[in-house]
Amino acid sequence: MSKVLFTPGPTNVPDFIREVLGRDLIHHRMADYHELLKEINEDLKVVFGTANDVLVLTSSGTGSMESTVVNLFSQGDSVLVINTGWFGKRFIEICQVYGLTVHELCYEWGNSYNIDEVENILDKFPEIKGVFVTYHETSTGVLNNLKPLGNLTRNRGCLLITDCISGMIVHEFHMDEWGVDCAVASSQKGFLLPPGLSFVALSDKAKDAMEQSSLPKYYWDYKKYFNSFNEKCEQPFTPAISIVVALKESLSYLLDKGVTTVVDEKRMLRRYAEEKLQELGFKLFIEDESIRGNALIPVIVPDGVDGKRLTSSIDERHNFTVAGGMGSYAGKMLRVGILSDITTKEIDLLVSYLKESLKDYKK
Repeated sequence: MSKVLFTPGPTNVPDFIREVLGRDLIHHRMADYHELLKEINEDLKVVFGTANDVLVLTSSGTGSMESTVVNLFSQGDSVLVINTGWFGKRFIEICQVYGLTVHELCYEWGNSYNIDEVENILDKFPEIKGVFVTYHETSTGVLNNLKPLGNLTRNRGCLLITDCISGMIVHEFHMDEWGVDCAVASSQKGFLLPPGLSFVALSDKAKDAMEQSSLPKYYWDYKKYFNSFNEKCEQPFTPAISIVVALKESLSYLLDKGVTTVVDEKRMLRRYAEEKLQELGFKLFIEDESIRGNALIPVIVPDGVDGKRLTSSIDERHNFTVAGGMGSYAGKMLRVGILSDITTKEIDLLVSYLKESLKDYKK
């Protein structure tokens, strides 16, 4: 039996996408690729909810996070990072590597940010040029509301930069309407693809900031990407061609189905899985449903159960891979991903396997 990935990414790739990935390569400097990239750009603009072009980078999601720092800021610039989990911390580390002055608002895992505290920091430090936030935090399952942040930064001299890597597709997102200045996403989450591509969209305000940035960059240089796309409908460097071809297939599928439909389906599946896991004795990690994301269900394992042994058992016996907790929650939490084509059928199977293993894997 094929391995089923109940993870926040990468996820299982549907058969119709795998068929496309196996096709013969096309060349990235020829007319057929130019037309493909042009169509992909138009589709991505719909997904992101922006009138501006969306860059396609060959990188992991972390690469796209780093690219936002080197393209939009200069050494010594002050920024604010809203840290609600593991990947908020990653933004801090990237900013520090490039010599930015980082202000941090850190929140206990399982909680979202406080908008009044964000406003107070921006008032206290008017030199802040950017606010970084993770839309959906895969270490905790928290979904941070971006609209209040966009309203706050829209008329200030600072940018709103959002990590939407696990947030895109399975949650509502409207970049221009919400006042987001930079959004990054990645192929291995809601886009139904293997890892290898990331996507970056910029507001006009962010493009102006790009012109002022003096941090060193070569591969990540957005100007190269914009110039190459505008002049030739190409990328400046060799892309992951097979995944780009499959991206067109996945975008066509998602847009034909409707992103709103996908969001609704994932919300219902998340609630179904929450109910089933609670019946087994798992405790929901996030108490406030309004900030629960649809990419995964984080649950605390029952008392006396070793979460690491439990996930190893499920993987070895049944080929079902469930993500464990991160940081201080390693061994104490399961993060049950429901991306890709997971359905209630797979959830029911997982629950039955967990029930079988729970009695065997006590600490």
